[in-house]
Amino acid sequence: MATQQFERTDRLASQIMRETERIIREEVSDPRTDCMFSITHVDVTRDLRYAKIFVSVYEEEKRAPMMKALKTASGFIRHHLGGLQLRYTPELIFELDTTIEYGVHIASLIDQVRKTEESQSDERI
Repeated sequence: MATQQFERTDRLASQIMRETERIIREEVSDPRTDCMFSITHVDVTRDLRYAKIFVSVYEEEKRAPMMKALKTASGFIRHHLGGLQLRYTPELIFELDTTIEYGVHIASLIDQVRKTEESQSDERI
């Protein structure tokens, strides 16, 4: 029974991810959403009442306006998700996903360490 519940929430999360991105791109008319973004992940609670949607916005100066626009449009988006024919359309919670930026930062730190080690080994020779 538990695996069926996880499969259902995973399937629903995937549907919400695809539909939400489509709705934002095609139906939300707020100019603040006209930027490069992607929905990276969706977490749906077990009771299917809430969906936390992680959004990655590529242009740093557009992150705050985009997140405000999404929070403002969450009711509109939720209404359009009603077409998924669920008993309850989950309440949407939008979160900024900075994992890509964090990964780039970690990669640059690793590169710095490698360059430092290489320069120190070159000085020893």
